Amino acid sequence: MEPKFWQERWARNQIGFHLPEVNPYLQRHWPPLPEGAKVLVPLCGKSLDLMWLASQGLQVLGVELSEQAIEAFFGEQNLTPRVTERGVFKVYQAGLIEIWCGDFFALDADALTDCVALYDRAALIALPPLMRTRYTEQLNRLLQPGCQGLLITLDYDQTQKAGPPFAVPDEEVRVLLGELWALEVLEEQDILGESWKFVQDGVTRLGERVYQLIKR
Repeated sequence: MEPKFWQERWARNQIGFHLPEVNPYLQRHWPPLPEGAKVLVPLCGKSLDLMWLASQGLQVLGVELSEQAIEAFFGEQNLTPRVTERGVFKVYQAGLIEIWCGDFFALDADALTDCVALYDRAALIALPPLMRTRYTEQLNRLLQPGCQGLLITLDYDQTQKAGPPFAVPDEEVRVLLGELWALEVLEEQDILGESWKFVQDGVTRLGERVYQLIKR
């Protein structure tokens, strides 16, 4: 799945993955962190979750391929970002929020030396299987022991509907992350009744699962 795929989705406004409100799992389960702690949010889009995290006094480092999504975020939040260049990334920053425009896989460890938390609502499930392996290997390389946060996944019969978003069952999460991360399921529920597009496509069950993560 190439960057062009997601850029075209944003250009055509095919952003059913974007939530028009703060994710309730985030509000219920986000761990207490000291003020000023930095949180990595991969494939962040224009999520309102960024604003919620900043409202908790946290520094937010989002990473997003689509410059259109980033500009929409700052415009919709009435924020005027300062724009700088950092290597291959264009960095938009306003207040406690900075979003790096570019390919997540191009990040290096120096960019995340002070990140102590991770919030993934839409990154892992946006990627096909081989890229999910690359993605978690990148997290393992870049984030330090003690890093903590939340991962939200979907689980459904992938033969009933092609992704994205992709099904990532619990067994796969544990294969991808279990060696280096302590995982605890905090909440899971069937959300099919809230997801008309999945119903239309013939999906019979749509599980959503919330994990607490702590890097060993």
